[in-house]
Amino acid sequence: MGGMSTEHPQAPHLRELRRRAGLTLEAAAARAELSPAHLSRLETGQRQPSLPVLLKLAQVYGTTVSELLGEVSSAQTSVVRGAEVPVREAGGWSYRQAGGTDRGMQALRVFVPYDAEHRDLVRVHPGEEWLYVLDGRMRLVLGDREHLLDPGDSAQFDSLTPHRIAAAEPGGLGLLFVHTLLQSAVTGLCLGDGTRH
Repeated sequence: MGGMSTEHPQAPHLRELRRRAGLTLEAAAARAELSPAHLSRLETGQRQPSLPVLLKLAQVYGTTVSELLGEVSSAQTSVVRGAEVPVREAGGWSYRQAGGTDRGMQALRVFVPYDAEHRDLVRVHPGEEWLYVLDGRMRLVLGDREHLLDPGDSAQFDSLTPHRIAAAEPGGLGLLFVHTLLQSAVTGLCLGDGTRH
């Protein structure tokens, strides 16, 4: 068997969430600033979504990144056991849920590999972010300022500030990533996909 939906369990879930939002493939793709072909490949598991795409789709569908990734709602849960949390992959980064889903704040434990190809990906989306470096060294660019953060360092900023996150050293970067998603049609239009500079 080993079909694509086994490798990418979020794929059929993406289609279900789009239909629940009452959107055709073309309408959802237009709102998320994706081509219909690209969204179709995400829904069939032929492509994995990057974090900017996940954030966009969460806005368009009025949901959370955790739900897009197919994680079970834990609105009543206040304790998350690290050993029981599956690792999710998106855009080369690895994610583990670090807090309850369906909340105003989403917390993830993230591993960012040292990857020169994606070091210049600029992210812009509504909300607020808080980053805490666990392991490795982070290169964080906020607007036109660059910061190097070591383990124990943290940063908090408005996510509409163009920002880049990268591992500064070959060993990669482990961090806690907490973000809020503003749920409104207006902010949905503000989500920017990663662009290279």
